Amino acid sequence: MSIEGVQSEPAAPPVRETPATTYVANVGNPALRIIALGVVVAFLSWASSVVIAVLLAVLLAYFLDPIVTILEHVHIPRALGALLVLIAAMAALGALGYAAVGRVDTFASDWPRYNAVFKRTATMLDRKLNNVEQQVSALTPNQDRGRVAVRVEDSQPVRTLLLRGLGSLYSILLLWTFLPFMVFFMLAGKRRIWQSTIQLFPEGQRRAVRETLDQVSSMLRSYVAGNAFVAVILVAACAGFFWWIGLDYPFLAAVASGVLNLIPYLGAVLAWLPPFVIGATQWKTAGPFLGVAGVLTLLHVIAMNVLMPAIVGRRVHLNAVAVAIALLFWGWMWGAAGLILAIPMTATLKVICDHVPSWQPLGRWLGA
Repeated sequence: MSIEGVQSEPAAPPVRETPATTYVANVGNPALRIIALGVVVAFLSWASSVVIAVLLAVLLAYFLDPIVTILEHVHIPRALGALLVLIAAMAALGALGYAAVGRVDTFASDWPRYNAVFKRTATMLDRKLNNVEQQVSALTPNQDRGRVAVRVEDSQPVRTLLLRGLGSLYSILLLWTFLPFMVFFMLAGKRRIWQSTIQLFPEGQRRAVRETLDQVSSMLRSYVAGNAFVAVILVAACAGFFWWIGLDYPFLAAVASGVLNLIPYLGAVLAWLPPFVIGATQWKTAGPFLGVAGVLTLLHVIAMNVLMPAIVGRRVHLNAVAVAIALLFWGWMWGAAGLILAIPMTATLKVICDHVPSWQPLGRWLGA
C-alpha cells in the first residue's frame, strides 16, 4: 500500500574520504599530545618549587623506607618508626652541618685574601681584552668610530634584585619547611598510598601497575643508596688527596668536589672548581691545577664506570645520549635541583615505558 503525494527524502551520500581528511584525522591525535606535553612542561616550570619539593620527598622516602620496615619487623608501629628514622636523619644532617660551619666560617674570614687574587686576575684579563679590542678597532673602518655607544641600564635594579631574592627565599623555605612533613607522611602511610594508587587503575591493569611500582621503588632505592655510598667514597678520596698535596681546607673542598663529581659528565669539570678557588692563593704555576684536574677526572671515571654499575647495577640502565639530554633539559629548567633529579626521573620514565605497550619503543631507546 502506497501513499501518493508523499516522497521520501533521498539518502545522504556516503562521506568520501579524501587524502586531506585522512591527514587531518591522523594529525589530530599527535597534535593534542604535543599540546598536552607543552602544558605539562609549562606547569613544571611555573610550579617548580612545589614539584621539586615533592620529588625530593619521594627520593628520601624511598631511601629511608627500608629502615622503617626493619623497625616495623621488631614490632615498632610504622608511624613511630618513621618519626624515629626522620629525627635520626635530621640529627645526622645537623651534626654534619655543625661540623662544616666552623670550616666555612674560617674560610669566610680568609675570603679577602682570595678576593684580592681574583681581582688581580680579573684586572689582568681585562687589560688583555682591552689591548685586543684596541687592535681590532684599529683594523675596522673609520665610519664606526664617531658613533656614540648607548648604554641601557635597569631603572630599578634594587627592586629587581629584591623580588628575585624573595622568590629564592620562598623556594628555600617551602623546601625545608614542608620536606620533613612530606617524608614523614609518605613513610607512615606507605601502604594506604600504595593501595590507593593501584585502585586508580582498572582491574585488568592492576597487576602491571603493581609490578611497575615495585620496579620503580627498587630502582629509586638503589639509585639513592648507591649515590650516597659513592659520595662517601669520593669525599674520602678527595680529602686524602687534598691533604697530601697540602691544599688549604681539604675537608671543605673534598665535600664540595665529591658531591659535584656525582653529576654524570658535567661533574668531571665542576669538581675542579672548589680546589681551584682555594688553591688560587697557593699555586703560582699551572702544574698543580693540571694535576688536580687529572686526579679528579680519574676519580669521576672510576665512580661512573666502575662503582656505580657495581652498586646500582642494571636497575638504572640509561644510554649516554638519554642521560646527556636529561641533564641538559632538567638543568636548564630547574638548575641545580634539575641536575640532581634528572637521572631518577628519566629512569622512572623508562620503567613506566617498559610496562606500557604503546611506549615500549621509547623505553627501548632510553636503555639502548
